[in-house]
Amino acid sequence: MATMTETPAANSATKSAPPSHEYHADAHVLSGHLKRPIEQTIEQHAPVSLKGRRSGHLTRMADGVSIEGLVTFAKGHTRVSGSKSTKPGHGWVTLSTSVLEGLNVFEIITADRLVSQVSTEHPEEGGHFPHVTFLGTQFHNLKVSGIPLKLKLNYGICGAKPAGDNSYLDDLGFLGRVKDQTVQVLRGNGLPNDVKDSYDKRLTEIERLISNKGSNCSGKPDSPPSVICSLISEIDKNIEKEIEGVKVFGHVLYIPDFGSVSLGEVTVGERWYEPSDKKPANYFELTVINMNLGCVGTGNLKGGTAANNGHHNP
Repeated sequence: MATMTETPAANSATKSAPPSHEYHADAHVLSGHLKRPIEQTIEQHAPVSLKGRRSGHLTRMADGVSIEGLVTFAKGHTRVSGSKSTKPGHGWVTLSTSVLEGLNVFEIITADRLVSQVSTEHPEEGGHFPHVTFLGTQFHNLKVSGIPLKLKLNYGICGAKPAGDNSYLDDLGFLGRVKDQTVQVLRGNGLPNDVKDSYDKRLTEIERLISNKGSNCSGKPDSPPSVICSLISEIDKNIEKEIEGVKVFGHVLYIPDFGSVSLGEVTVGERWYEPSDKKPANYFELTVINMNLGCVGTGNLKGGTAANNGHHNP
């Protein structure tokens, strides 16, 4: 672990307190719960977190993991870091990364290397809400039953930092893109009922936010809002010709006798921090592969999760 302590000077002219930043970053390589053919909770592998005002860099590794031979990976490592940029006019940068190598799930989903990466920067001025980038996120040799899956990624799904230092959930352009992705999944023929139910609920929340002109940060709600989008703009539908019954619905892949696989999912939400409750902070959580199993095996698995947020004082 490497740490650096930053102590900004107070403004001598106004005697105002200097701005400060609370870092918050998390990452892990694999988690979930298998119900069949065995009952086993899969605790987070290689979890790492950075929280508080102290900047630093933390890493963790896991090697040769096997859950009864059903789910295995060769290597995994995570890292989180937070620091004050040395560039003039720039602010606090937080980075979360999860790397998963040699993944094998029931011999059906395999990948050489999956990388989940989220980076945010909160400017010193007007920096309550950050700029976010997912650059570095990667899918290497992802296969379904040995057949390569071709993907197109859109690292800019969240867009630029919203004007006026507003929440991403107040950005109608971003909410419109999330709605388009959700509708793309829902309009597919043969969408499994459980997937449809989940996406119907997502669409209802997105439409509520759009109708309300965003979350408006109008006070601490009982249930802070969130939406889910994806970095995947396209899955090559040739996989449907290669394996009978496989269907592509936007960034979701349905595999008969296996289940549904969601790729590159990003949750964008709002989180309130004490003692300040004037505005929430945005958080971003990226899971490169989320598998809901039902047949050959039953359960849920998440691979490659990185999460990032933080907040300013005052």
